[in-house]
Amino acid sequence: MTAAGANPGHAGSETISSSYTSTAPKACRMIGKPSEEDGSTTRVCPGKSGLVVLINEGDLREVVSVGRNREAAAREPAARAWFGPFSSTGDRVEWRAAGGKPFAIIQRWQIADNSEQDKRGGPVSRAMLAVTRLPPGDVCHVAYVDVAANPNANELARQAADDFARDFKCGTDTVKTIGQSGRTTSLVRR
Repeated sequence: MTAAGANPGHAGSETISSSYTSTAPKACRMIGKPSEEDGSTTRVCPGKSGLVVLINEGDLREVVSVGRNREAAAREPAARAWFGPFSSTGDRVEWRAAGGKPFAIIQRWQIADNSEQDKRGGPVSRAMLAVTRLPPGDVCHVAYVDVAANPNANELARQAADDFARDFKCGTDTVKTIGQSGRTTSLVRR
């Protein structure tokens, strides 16, 4: 899927495109065996333009980072960005690129809402899109979009990536809630 657009923060008109990679366990390389202590796992998945996606899961929470290799991805702020509620990611990453060079990823997350139970008695899972900036510079979350509160969530996430990711200052700028705030974004903002 390709979309042309001009980013007000970047000079001139540029072509921005989307492409996708898989983070399903079968598409990735598991690192070691699950920890005997807490069952945590690490997998490295191929990305775009020589980047890899690092997914660490422990205590029913995932963190996702990106880098040139596993070690570089593990040093990024995104590798320490976890949510309080139980969380997991979808099996697909959308890569936003300008001139073929990726600058952000968009990933669907499922966030556990302990205030409501599903038919099996577990917490209801609520969907959110997270926009993450890519190198050069630090890798960190830029924006969140509540999927249930925004019927155009994918478009909002793409617009947030295009408008904010490249100039976002990790550790200084505040992660933005894009579109209507809903139950999911309130869960991750606590």
